Amino acid sequence: MMLNWLIIFAPLAIVLHHFAPERYELIFLTAAMGILPFAAWLGRATEQLADRSGEGVGGLLNATFGNAAELIIALAALRAGLYDVVKATIAGSIVSNILLVLGAAMLVGGMRYPEQHFNLTGARAQATMLTLAAIALVIPAAYNGLVGGLYSGGDKSLSISISLVLLVVYCMFLLFSLWTHPSFFGSANVDNEASRQPWPLIWSVPVLAVCTAAIAWLSEILVGTIEPTARALGLSDIFVGVFVIAILGNAAEHASAVTAAIKNRMDLSLSIAIGSSIQVALFVAPLLVLASMVVGPKPMNLLFGKGLVLAVFVAVLITGQIAGEGRSDWLKGVQLIAVYLILGLAFFLTPQA
Repeated sequence: MMLNWLIIFAPLAIVLHHFAPERYELIFLTAAMGILPFAAWLGRATEQLADRSGEGVGGLLNATFGNAAELIIALAALRAGLYDVVKATIAGSIVSNILLVLGAAMLVGGMRYPEQHFNLTGARAQATMLTLAAIALVIPAAYNGLVGGLYSGGDKSLSISISLVLLVVYCMFLLFSLWTHPSFFGSANVDNEASRQPWPLIWSVPVLAVCTAAIAWLSEILVGTIEPTARALGLSDIFVGVFVIAILGNAAEHASAVTAAIKNRMDLSLSIAIGSSIQVALFVAPLLVLASMVVGPKPMNLLFGKGLVLAVFVAVLITGQIAGEGRSDWLKGVQLIAVYLILGLAFFLTPQA
């Protein structure tokens, strides 16, 4: 794999963390680079498991283990009390998956195939869930802004209540996609070269365990350098969370979704990219809210900043339009990536967002 050589940064980050803790920028860079190969191998191992289980289950596995890096990083930030970074990472993961990851998959796949098709029914079902997720994340901030503020402790009660609703809905979505209506998420096109002998379980499971442990270790180091590095580079914590950490955490999904698109498995690409965003919004975000009651300095709420709310809304809007057509080409990939770049410029030039 192309990212394998980056593994040399992992031990370097650990050494710098212990013997030169004042070198924040260098530690941040080496830890970030060191996470990438482990995230890629995490995606590779889950792709092998996906080959054994079909597109629907495979997409869920890729999304679940692909989000492991983001969840680990977010938990580390949660313990450190960096709630703005956690919220930015949640929003950034949603936006990055459906704009950058899906856009790159459609772009690369479209350069090999003039037009690629995917299951329209399943794509629309996922787009609807994504819209529900956006509504759930937007409502607390919108209500707080329009009504003029929640009553004392109301943000905590509302966030916990919404989190419980989202977790129930996510369980219902899993029941729908894996048990009652799995045909909606089946593949229409599979390239012959995609057929190969998957790894035996005795290889895949240890790779998953080792990569998850390595990402957890490096994430602890990375989170400890976010604030001083952001100040040194003149970046806001929000920008670092939305774009830098989200891209690092999405390395596994990025590799898996693009690889699937190259093999004309667009149903799997959509299940990975959109499914990962759904999982972040309906499972990871509520889980972090509930976890903050135990591991955080104080409970975290779901009151996202206006910039984060706008980014999620815009990303879900254009993704819903593209997913509703049942086909993709390289231009659609360019359009998704363009929206991602525009949002990046907006957050970079307006740090207060």
